[in-house]
Order: sequence, then C-alpha cells, then structure tokens
Amino acid sequence: MTPKEREEISRLPEKYRPLGAWTYFGYTVLFSIPLIGIICLIIFACDGSQVVRRSFARSYFCVLILVVILVLIAMAAGLGSQVMNALRQ
Repeated sequence: MTPKEREEISRLPEKYRPLGAWTYFGYTVLFSIPLIGIICLIIFACDGSQVVRRSFARSYFCVLILVVILVLIAMAAGLGSQVMNALRQ
C-alpha cells in the first residue's frame, strides 16, 4: 500500500474504514462458534458502528441461510427416497 493510500484511508471516518484480511479471518472463526457465533453475527449484522463489518456479517448470515436451506433439501430428498423404497417393498 502506498503512503498516499494510507493517508486516504486514515482520513476516512472510523465507520467506513476497511477491515484487514486477518480481521475477516477472525470474524469468520468467531461466527463459526455454534452459539456465540450466531449471537455475535446477529449483533454485528444490526450494528451500525462499522459499515464494513455490518456488511460482512449480513453476507455471512445470507450464506448461512442458504446452507441451511440446501441441507434441508438434501435431507428431504434422502427421506423421500427412503419412503419410496419402503413403499416399493
């Protein structure tokens, strides 16, 4: 990063400053903890003190919902095939 870029970032309000790569990694690890992660995810998704963190939490929440939906579909398909096999016998 050039000095000009650093200066430009330092002039941004704290609310709009970008997060570093390790910060994203840390939040991903935090959100992966079963109960505490979900609570932190909801808090960060609703918090307006840092826009970038809020956006990351919201995107992580959307991915989490998509994964749950896909797992439910896979479970329903598996259950459906078991029911069909039971009816054939």
